[in-house]
Amino acid sequence: MPVFTYKAIGQEGEKTSGTVPAASRAAAIEAVAQRGLVPVAMDEQRPAAQARTNLFGSVGRVSQASVEAFNRELANLLAAGVSMSRALSILAREASQPAARKQWAAIHDDVAGGMSLTNALARWPRSFTPVQVAMVRAGETGGFLDVVLEQIATFRSRERDLKGRVRSAMVYPVVLAVLATAVLVFLLTYFIPRFSEIFAQFGENLPALTRGVVAVSHAVTEYGLVIAGAAALAVILARRALSSPSGRLAAERALLRVPVLGRVVARFALVRFCRMLGTLLGAGVPLVASLKVAREAIGNQVLAEAVGTSTEQVQQGKPLARSLAANARLFPASVVEMIAVAEESGRLDDELRRLAGVYEGELDRQLRMLVSLAEPALLFVMATIVGTIVIGMLLPVFTLQEFIR
Repeated sequence: MPVFTYKAIGQEGEKTSGTVPAASRAAAIEAVAQRGLVPVAMDEQRPAAQARTNLFGSVGRVSQASVEAFNRELANLLAAGVSMSRALSILAREASQPAARKQWAAIHDDVAGGMSLTNALARWPRSFTPVQVAMVRAGETGGFLDVVLEQIATFRSRERDLKGRVRSAMVYPVVLAVLATAVLVFLLTYFIPRFSEIFAQFGENLPALTRGVVAVSHAVTEYGLVIAGAAALAVILARRALSSPSGRLAAERALLRVPVLGRVVARFALVRFCRMLGTLLGAGVPLVASLKVAREAIGNQVLAEAVGTSTEQVQQGKPLARSLAANARLFPASVVEMIAVAEESGRLDDELRRLAGVYEGELDRQLRMLVSLAEPALLFVMATIVGTIVIGMLLPVFTLQEFIR
């Protein structure tokens, strides 16, 4: 049976806390009330083994497709007039994935116990992102939760498709890079040492290129583990640096300065911003609140800070288009002009969703162009490295007759 930790106020106003076993959160609240206490906080304790499973293992992890289906089905049930508690009970009962069934049941218990849906979803950050929780909070506050949930499901579906196209576009360049690395390691550790043993028998000075290739091969052969360890340490240190806010900010600034790749990153952020802002405005969320949520959806701290400045200007009464014009890297002049016209005509939400679709197509074309450029570039680099090694090994062969004489 689950165990709940509670904080309560006694009959004389004293604060107390403790634990109580109960089948659900509602039952735990009732049990505490029967003790003559007024509960003010109630949280379910999770076993350490379950916490480790949810954190490191696949058991307990709910797929993104299940979360998307949860949002869409909950929106349909609420729009049909089904109560929140009954809708959550239906979703928990009909979930096909065991982990989803347990998670939906826990959300139902929290909501049935008096917790808001926003706080219940926030307890599962791996399934429900902060952006989604913020959207649900806006929907609960404004009384259009079913509309917001439907918009969330649509947004996540489009977001998943866009990320899927990015990943599929990078498959071939990554495979090519791995193969090139494998070929290079084979040449340096097996092929070149065999030739260097032959050349050493002649006792003559080898060409400079050959000596350089042999020296690199010798370093990889003798100190390969040290080099691999240093590379692994560098990766770990880089990941730690990127996990800190300052390191991630510096990396994002450097990435935005890359000529072609920076443009792709900015376009990806623009698509996410426009779709999220258009979705929220279409659901009836106020502009300032929508901007604050859409800012979190950008996924780039540098560009998010710029949008934060625009949000402050909008709060002061400045039009949205004028406030966005200061960040030309994220919002081109054409986009700002279209947003300005949409503001004047009162169709900002439709225009933002249209812009998201237009620039999503442009982003797809840019990704295809990057991949088409990366493939010959990687082939050229691979051919240059392998060709240098082969030429370095063949140069002594041309003078082999002189060595024999």
